[in-house]
Amino acid sequence: MPSLKRILLVEDSENDVTLILAAFAEAHLADKVVVASDGQEALDYLYRNGPHAGRPADNPSVVLLDLKLPRVDGLQVLSRMKSDPDLRLVPVVMFTSSREEVDLVRSYGLGANAYVIKPVSFQELESALEGLRVFWTEVNEPPPGSAPLVKGEA
Repeated sequence: MPSLKRILLVEDSENDVTLILAAFAEAHLADKVVVASDGQEALDYLYRNGPHAGRPADNPSVVLLDLKLPRVDGLQVLSRMKSDPDLRLVPVVMFTSSREEVDLVRSYGLGANAYVIKPVSFQELESALEGLRVFWTEVNEPPPGSAPLVKGEA
């Protein structure tokens, strides 16, 4: 069995989180997803602050990052990550409902590795997430510092 790799999902919509986790669960991958409900929580997780201070020092294999988030928005999280030598190599997929060209351009300008518009139907969502998961956790070789997830670890 291949080693499990951690995915950080940064999403403030409870409905979207539920659907995304259900899509991952359909593919038997839900145990690999860590959820942050806003940008500040994502930064706390990445920098191992507050309730995340005890988490392992390795980085997630990929971050699925929404744009419109409370407290700290997705572009600010992306900017912080890509300006930090310890996080800049972590792949970031902007996973958003925004079709605005300005958001797309700003995301890539700040260093996003991909920009995916959230599909509307569950079947399309499941297919898109499976494709992202396969590429970023199986096909792509993650940067140094991205360790496999041990079962039961979050």
